[in-house]
Amino acid sequence: MRRPLERPQGAGAQFLWDLLSFERLMTNQVIHLVYWAGLGVIAIMAFGVLGATVGVAIREGSILGIVLALAVLGVGILGVFAAVLLWRSFCEFYVTVFKISEDLAVLRRDVEEERGRQGR
Repeated sequence: MRRPLERPQGAGAQFLWDLLSFERLMTNQVIHLVYWAGLGVIAIMAFGVLGATVGVAIREGSILGIVLALAVLGVGILGVFAAVLLWRSFCEFYVTVFKISEDLAVLRRDVEEERGRQGR
């Protein structure tokens, strides 16, 4: 088996090494930004649904148009809620996969330390 590369010494060099070698993942910091950006896009979709509802009500101008607008609003709100749930699920799945990766890295480090102690 190939010997792992030696880690450089020093705070700055070690931080850079961790980022370039994927030893330290930035997922926790980045996923919050991605999650809130996605919620922003979903909020824009919600305003689009509201605009479509008002447009349908104005265009028809009768009681039937208002009933149709309420139906469009109901379906739109359900779609927005479904989008929020799916987006949250996607982000949680993403975090879970990277947490598993971090746990495997810790297990690998523990096994290497145990092998080092047995070799003495």
